[in-house]
Amino acid sequence: MLVLVPVKAFGRAKLRLADVLDGPARAALAREMADRVLTAAAPLPAAVVCDDDDVAAWAESRGARVLWRPGHGLNGAVNDAVATLAAEGADRVMVTHADLPLATGFDELVPGDAGGIVLVPDRHEDGTNVASIPAASGFTFAYGPGSFSRHCVEAERLGLALTVHRPPRLTWDVDVPADLDLPPDVPTTPLLAT
Repeated sequence: MLVLVPVKAFGRAKLRLADVLDGPARAALAREMADRVLTAAAPLPAAVVCDDDDVAAWAESRGARVLWRPGHGLNGAVNDAVATLAAEGADRVMVTHADLPLATGFDELVPGDAGGIVLVPDRHEDGTNVASIPAASGFTFAYGPGSFSRHCVEAERLGLALTVHRPPRLTWDVDVPADLDLPPDVPTTPLLAT
């Protein structure tokens, strides 16, 4: 099992937060959340797929492998990176987004059946925050609005067992200003205390 984290350039991340956070604050928040996701991935090996020099340097400093995919877009970069990892012999890849401020671990997403798909939707049941797949399954990622239902259909198309988990710490992602208002029972970091 390997964790794959797609990371957008920190300086271009989270533009939908521009009404409440300036550019440096958005970049710092994006880096903080990505740090948290890589920390949560341990002890599993991690790779970062990106097209930005600063992100690549950050990933290497965190001990993650860098899969450089310029000009691919999110879906192209993830699909290509998973295919590369499968060709290298990876059995499973867990793709997890870098904007999960409450991530503390992914243990419950390691399936007992090595052939199945495990998905974690966002808390609105719209996007896909985490997807654990057999690397060589031919699963095609289709992120964007409505990706959770598309990924469920993709698992069905491939004839693979689908398990959906909804741990609150992994369903909470940050896209819009309201997402910065974390649940009251969750400790915040200084960056998330707006």
